[in-house]
Amino acid sequence: MTPPSTPSPATTTPATNGSGQDLLLLDRQICFSLHAASRAFNGLYRVILKDLGLTYPQYLVLLVLWEHGELPVKQLGEHLRLDSGTLSPLLKRLEAAGLVRRERSTRDERSVEVRLSEEGQALRERALDVPRRIATATGCDIAEIRDLKARLDDLTARLDAAVTD
Repeated sequence: MTPPSTPSPATTTPATNGSGQDLLLLDRQICFSLHAASRAFNGLYRVILKDLGLTYPQYLVLLVLWEHGELPVKQLGEHLRLDSGTLSPLLKRLEAAGLVRRERSTRDERSVEVRLSEEGQALRERALDVPRRIATATGCDIAEIRDLKARLDDLTARLDAAVTD
C-alpha cells in the first residue's frame, strides 16, 4: 500500500495546512466546540432555572449582585462583559419581577445603581442548588471543574490580549 502523497504547493489551498488536513472543517474549530458547549450549558440552565423563574442572563446578574451588593450599572456590565444596551432591558425585566431596584446615584446623577430587593436577596437561598445540579450534569468532579474553569479563564485573557494588541 502506498502512503498518501503530500499535495504539491500548486494543489495546496489556503484551507489546508500542507498535509492535506482541512483547517476549515467545523469539527476542527475550537471556537465551535466552545460555542456548542455554551449552548449545551444554556439549555441545561434553562431547565434548572425555570423553577426560579429566571433566564440564564438574569441569573448571572443576580450572581454578581449576591456577591458584590449594590453596584452602578457600568460596573455590573464590566463584571458580566455586557454593554449597557444589553444590560438595561435585562435589568428592567428583573425590576419588573421585583428582584432588583434601579435608582439614580445620589453621588453622580449620570449613574444608575442596581441593588437587590428583599425578594431578590431571598431568591439566593433557592438558587444554592443550581451549581450542584450543573456540576452533577457535567460528570466532572470539583477538581476537574476548577481546572477547566482556570484554563478557560486563561484562554479568555489571552484572547482579550490578542484583540487589544
